[in-house]
Formats: sequence, C-alpha cells, structure tokens
Amino acid sequence: MHVFSVKKAMLVFCVLVAGTSLPALQAGAQTYPAKPVRIVVPYPPGGVTDILTRLIGQKLTDSWKQQVIIDNRAGGSGNIGAEVVVRAPGDGYTLLSASTVHTVNPSLYSKLSYDPLKDFTPIMLLAQVANVLVVHPSVPVKTLKDFIVFAKQRPDQLHYSSAGNGSAPHLTAEMFKTMTGTRLVHVPYKGAAPAMADLLAGHVMLTFATAPSGVPLVQQGRLRALGVSSAQRMPALPEVPTIAEAGVAGYEAVGWNGLVGPAGMRPAVVNAINADVTRILKAQEVHQRLVGLGLEPRTSTPGELAAFLKEEVVKWAKVVKDSGARVD
Repeated sequence: MHVFSVKKAMLVFCVLVAGTSLPALQAGAQTYPAKPVRIVVPYPPGGVTDILTRLIGQKLTDSWKQQVIIDNRAGGSGNIGAEVVVRAPGDGYTLLSASTVHTVNPSLYSKLSYDPLKDFTPIMLLAQVANVLVVHPSVPVKTLKDFIVFAKQRPDQLHYSSAGNGSAPHLTAEMFKTMTGTRLVHVPYKGAAPAMADLLAGHVMLTFATAPSGVPLVQQGRLRALGVSSAQRMPALPEVPTIAEAGVAGYEAVGWNGLVGPAGMRPAVVNAINADVTRILKAQEVHQRLVGLGLEPRTSTPGELAAFLKEEVVKWAKVVKDSGARVD
C-alpha cells in the first residue's frame, strides 16, 4: 500500500509537471519584454528607415512600458548594423530594422561576414517605399523626358547622390541609367540625410530619394520632382507622374523595410513582437502619417517575410548584374 502510494504520487507529480510546462513557455512570451529593447538602424538619423523605426519604437515604448532604444550604426552599406545584430543573443532584445539593401548586399559584396537569410530570424514586413527622382532647382528641366535629353548631352557630368552602395536610391538610379542609356555618376554617402544635404547645397544635381526624404522637400519647393519609381502615382505627390508613364516603359523599383532579429529567436517572442507592431501599423494615426510621408504600410507573418526575403535576393541579384553596379 505504501509502495502504491509513492508510485501514485510520482505519477500525479509527472502529470502536473507536464501540464504546467506549456503555460510556462507561454508565460515567457507574455513577460517579454522584461527590459529595454534595442532596434539597430544601419543608417544615420533622418532617412526612411530611421523615421519609420523611431515612430514604431515610440509606440512600442508606450505599449510595452519598456524603453525601445534606436541605435544608429551607419556605414558599410548596412553591413555594420547587420553585424551588430548577428553577434547579439537571439533573445528578442536586439533587433534589426532591415531594408532593401539587406537583400542586395549578397550580390554587391564578394564576401559578407553573415548570411542575410540564415543568420537572421524574420519577424515581419513594415512598409514598402517608392523613390522620387528629384533634381536641384538649378537643373534647367521641368519634365523627365527633357531631363533624359539633358543628361544624354552631358555624359559623366551629372552627379547623383545615394544613401550608400546598394541602397534603394543607388540601384533605382542604376536601373534608370540602364533603361535610358544615360551616364550619371554615382556619389555614395553614409545615409539619406547627408546625401540629401549635398543635393540641397548643389554639390550634386539629383538623387532618387526615398519618399519620406524627398516628398517634404518637393512640397516645400526646395527640390523639383520629375517622376516616381512605383507603378502607380504616389498619393503624397499626385501631380508627379510615374517614371514609366513619363517615358521609360516598364520601369518600376520599390524598396521595403522589415524587422528581423538574430538567428534562434523563440517563435513565441517573434509572434508577440509581430502582433504588437501589426497593431501599431494598423492604427489610423500611424497609417495616415506614414502614407503622408510616401510610405505604404505593410504587415506580414514571419513566414511571409522569409519567403519575400528569398525572392528579393534573387530579384536584386539580376538588377546588380544587369546594371554593372559594384562596391566602389
């Protein structure tokens, strides 16, 4: 009888442990975050990735009651910031605000210290963003067709700025060069803000600015917009034609932003972050603000982002090859 009671007690104990293990795992996600979260932005302040991440970060801080720190790690065409996140623990407390360049770098660099697919945990897509071809007011053209003529008459004389090698503005411009037969000279910077500053100062003549960087300056009359890179006109600049409708048939180039973490993040934490950021992006106030900046808010499951990243690596590899773009 005594032996039976011991065995029975042990059986009850095992059942209780098994029954409580799942709630314990769920509680781990429910207590996240238990300390400040760092989101690495691989560019200086002021660009599209920084603007978007800071907006989301502030909303997460309010929601989580934990500080979300935006850590700008510029340089290396996004590689420096990506390397910081690759080396971080996969506990959800260091994340990367990734963009188009994340899937371009494998084609631009012969050697990377990380794999943009295998070494990261996909969390979700955040937004898609078109680029705006803007010129300094001193450029004496008002239409894209006139600009193409103007540029062809001045091969290797017109300099354009970008947020860095492999950035969306860089490859958007390289596609434009290939499809129009123009010879523009690339001047890479360490982010959208310094690239735009030199355009405003007249040190370069044009750029394919990401919408949040370019739209306000066009609206203020400080730059002239000749076309947008998306398939449809941009709601923030309805009077500006697409580059395709302005004469470059078939032209379309749209960048993206997404959230990833180091490899090995727990699915429960990934799903918790995904749910909270999705709620933020769908809030009317946030949605309207992003649209006003020229962004198209997007959401996705982690699996959908994983598939999207694979497609983007293939897509941009072809663009890099066709354009001859390389790391200077």
